[in-house]
Amino acid sequence: MTALPASLDLLLSEPEAATHESVEQQKIRAAQAGDMTAFAWIVQQHEERLFHFCCRWLRCTEDAREVCQDAFVRAWQALPEFEGRAKLSTWLYQIALNLCRDRAKTRATRQRESTIALDEVPHSPECPKHGPAASAEWQSEMQKLERGLAVLPEKLRAVLMLTTMEGLSHEECADVLNCSARGIEGRLYRARQMLMQWWNEER
Repeated sequence: MTALPASLDLLLSEPEAATHESVEQQKIRAAQAGDMTAFAWIVQQHEERLFHFCCRWLRCTEDAREVCQDAFVRAWQALPEFEGRAKLSTWLYQIALNLCRDRAKTRATRQRESTIALDEVPHSPECPKHGPAASAEWQSEMQKLERGLAVLPEKLRAVLMLTTMEGLSHEECADVLNCSARGIEGRLYRARQMLMQWWNEER
């Protein structure tokens, strides 16, 4: 069997377990009581990751920035109703994903052409090798990976991005997508199989 390139192998690997920060609970309660300073702390903790996720989904930095800002506005408005049954980060991803889907539909009607490749997204995986030739090869692989993600059905693409690129557990991903953890496992398996098949057939 042909060895997978580093970029695809990284995407198909299992994510590490996410860590939990207890200080966040205090900030949430304070923000729910109207403390803007506490909410600013929450934004600071999650803004970067949420923006990167929006970039990867929308492939447009301008749209991603607007969606990310809108997500935190929505979060501030809905925070009093946040009960903490899921992690705050999971809840924020759910808001951002819904907004990304809406923005993608709106953008499709405008037929707007302002996209960026995965290798240009902030904090995309760095090339594990050195030298101009290796960097060019890595960039080519990342562009191919971008095309592969784009051909996946939305449900499968969302699972693959949330678990492998964002590091969410199957349970957290299930909370974002409103399905069972077993359903996530099935979608993830199909996403990986479909992506590997596409990768091997694409020239």
